[in-house]
Amino acid sequence: MKIAIIGAAGRMGQMLVKLAGEDSGLEIGAKVDVAPGFDATWPAGTEAVVDFTFHSAVPANVEKAASEGVAYVIGTTGLTQEEQARVDACAAKIPVVQAANYSLGVNLLMGLVKKAAAVLGPEYDIEIAEMHHRHKKDAPSGTALMLAHAAADGRRVDLDEVACYGRNGIVGERPEGQIALHALRGGSVVGDHSVIFAGDVERVELTHKAQGREAFAAGALHAAKWAVGKRPGKYTMQDVLGFTE
Repeated sequence: MKIAIIGAAGRMGQMLVKLAGEDSGLEIGAKVDVAPGFDATWPAGTEAVVDFTFHSAVPANVEKAASEGVAYVIGTTGLTQEEQARVDACAAKIPVVQAANYSLGVNLLMGLVKKAAAVLGPEYDIEIAEMHHRHKKDAPSGTALMLAHAAADGRRVDLDEVACYGRNGIVGERPEGQIALHALRGGSVVGDHSVIFAGDVERVELTHKAQGREAFAAGALHAAKWAVGKRPGKYTMQDVLGFTE
């Protein structure tokens, strides 16, 4: 299967190139990046594109893929509403897999968080803390937002109505039902995520710590293989792994 990797010069891009090069079932048709020495775009015959670029570059790339009937896998986070709308429009023409995190462990964690939120109820305060390396540009992380949505789904509430993004100053008592997210940045941390359910007499903590980027890259390549031949539509890693069936 012939794929193109966009953002090939980045940390994730380099890992994708490495793992794809070791996979006998994949052929890298293009290593696309704005950095010198990389391809400007992908060639005809490309079957799937894996995109780990900057959010502003995503819409034009996915629209090109849609015009060519190429399956698209998006790992880039931090898209604006307008950028996301353009991605969603393309999903009417091609299969688009979009996830903030492609690791098996994180996608399992999402299911556990949703279940815990449903079982424990609003009597347990939910706090989500994530930490990444100093170079990460968006906050909170896309994975933290995925986990917050999972918690909100478990409680059957709208995240936008209960979310709190950090705290500063005299903020008063914590309201019941709030789901709070906190972003830490420093060093070379690949990605740590913890969801804390704090009750009056006990505390439940669910944590995932990434030890390297291999899990993310392997999951994204798996998603690319899965997407080729699928009907047009918007898919998540939960769909790819069969967790939604």
